[in-house]
Amino acid sequence: MLQTRHTLRRNFPVIGNFRYLMEFFRPEINQYFVESNTSGMPFNRLDRSLVYQRSKGELDTIPFGTQKNVYEIGYEWVTHSLIPKYVDPSTLRVAIGNNGSQVYQASIFNIGAMSFGSLSANAVLALNQGAQMGGFAQNTGEGGLTKYHLSGGDVIWQIGTGYFGCRNAQGKFCAEKFVQKASLAQVKMIEVKLSQGAKPGHGGILPAEKLTKEISQIRGVPMGQSVMSPPGHSAFSTPIELLSFIQDLRELSKGKPVGFKLCLGKPREFVAIVKAMQKTGITPDFITVDGGEGGTGAAPLEFSNYVGFPLNEGLIFIHNTLVGFSLRDQIKIISSGKINSGFGILKHMVMGADLCYSSRGMMMALGCIQALTCNTNRCPTGIATQDPRLTLGLVVAEKNKRVANFHKATVKSFSEILGAMGLESPKGLKPWHLLRRISLDRVKDYSEIYPFLKDGDLLKEPLPTEFLRAYETSSAESFDINNS
Repeated sequence: MLQTRHTLRRNFPVIGNFRYLMEFFRPEINQYFVESNTSGMPFNRLDRSLVYQRSKGELDTIPFGTQKNVYEIGYEWVTHSLIPKYVDPSTLRVAIGNNGSQVYQASIFNIGAMSFGSLSANAVLALNQGAQMGGFAQNTGEGGLTKYHLSGGDVIWQIGTGYFGCRNAQGKFCAEKFVQKASLAQVKMIEVKLSQGAKPGHGGILPAEKLTKEISQIRGVPMGQSVMSPPGHSAFSTPIELLSFIQDLRELSKGKPVGFKLCLGKPREFVAIVKAMQKTGITPDFITVDGGEGGTGAAPLEFSNYVGFPLNEGLIFIHNTLVGFSLRDQIKIISSGKINSGFGILKHMVMGADLCYSSRGMMMALGCIQALTCNTNRCPTGIATQDPRLTLGLVVAEKNKRVANFHKATVKSFSEILGAMGLESPKGLKPWHLLRRISLDRVKDYSEIYPFLKDGDLLKEPLPTEFLRAYETSSAESFDINNS
């Protein structure tokens, strides 16, 4: 009754406490007693169970038919064939690196960007060792390349706006430090992060609660405060400068594949980058597309919920733009966002991806229970925390196998669906293979829902109407519309 912070507890000092107690346990009550198998978010019970079963090598079939409402608006499926094929999962790899001396044969399914700091050391170790066991790659996230990423698995080194691991005392890009790490044999590709789906235009966030002395030294940042990456890069400020930076990284790394990652924001800005490719003749080896629906770690609610193109529209726009400028064959597209099944991989490939990342799916393979405490340093499974009492429970020697199992079973599932469709290669996938219910009695395939350009459509008149404004207001010399 004497405290002044909470009116409810001041007025009702006994029963008022029950409100806060129930609020504290609300997420767990909701997840375990209220949600149905298909209603949970961001991942429902069916999706989570699939990852758990496959990572543990347990039975992953379901009895008594689907639990999904196949007549619900938004339900999707693919067309199968009466002449199915066999697709060997081991052949499902993608060559990346047309512009340099080194080509990387990537798996179609890899570990998405998650930094050491956001994840615990044991989690990063288990992911990397799982990648080595399964023959796929781990993206470091923007937190820097650490010893935990170097335990045998292939690595895609991501460089964000903070240039962690390759920055000088002023926080600017340092070529000398970059060369030291880029020359390591485990580093297979370099990815420049322009923006991410969880908080596009904001920069990465590492809460102060997660900042340990080790992370502080790795990133070159002071202790005691949250690490906020700058919203934008200091190494470049125009489309042409971005491509020059990519070319510099390619040369400094002695020809390793270099690309960039973004969540689509202003379409004209991406068109400006592609115009710069045309003008300079410099192209990235790959482009990673993230969706505005968010991902792992900490993000402001407004940014996660309301900023950036959702993945479907962003992926299709970027694919279309490259096709329209006759550049699609030169650049691979990696799709990143809520992929945890063979159907998820296939859907993203239909929309234009060549290969995929999974972040939250891989976290669930480690044992994530979707407790939604990633930003608090209290992750109960020891994955998204730096608390040694919690990370101790994550046994690397056990969890690395689960990561490898999940990857193997998911790629196998994709190969089986592909074969059931009568296709022998992902190259045969077309937009009309994927259908969506748009009303109770109407169904459309993806070629009817979304426009898909033909090669060179943006190099001739008349320009497609949906690209007209982005094309006319974009310039290779500037991202700023006022200078276009």
